[in-house]
Amino acid sequence: MKRRTFLASSMAIAAAPAFAQAIRLPAGADPENTLVIELKDGPVIIRLRPDLAPKHVERIKTLARQGFYDGIVFHRVIEGFMAQTGDPQGTGMGGSQLPNVAAEFSREPFVRGTLGMARSQNPNSANSQFFICFAAASFLNGQYTVFGNVIQGMEAVDKIKRGNPAANGTVTGPDRMVRVRVAADIR
Repeated sequence: MKRRTFLASSMAIAAAPAFAQAIRLPAGADPENTLVIELKDGPVIIRLRPDLAPKHVERIKTLARQGFYDGIVFHRVIEGFMAQTGDPQGTGMGGSQLPNVAAEFSREPFVRGTLGMARSQNPNSANSQFFICFAAASFLNGQYTVFGNVIQGMEAVDKIKRGNPAANGTVTGPDRMVRVRVAADIR
């Protein structure tokens, strides 16, 4: 089994064999509040924002640490807007076994690379689903919880296959999150 070395600040971290190259977290990045999402086209490094949404950040980290997100599909991917994931059913209707999280809206704008929590019409219905913006989406400002932003790997996000496989009755064709880990846990 090949093992890779990641450098987080001055700390060396080994990772899963799916990564093809070493990753350097930006100087000053907090490994406890950094998420690493492995996609087919490379890793995506997310700065989590507990200053904006502490309950949502805690939920994402809890699920990542449980391995909940590993292998989950991007079930709704809209060109020029966003890629949504986090539903174990792959339909956009599912979530985790944990209770929903109350909204933590902020003034943080939805721009390219922003991560937001998906929800139903009820603002307090966020659970496990989230989305990554391909472009600015100001119409979401103050309506959805911002919990992070991409700091490396947006080029891999841009390569996520577009479409809505759930609408076609199939979840076999979309791209998946290979693995999702909190950087502090990668050994």
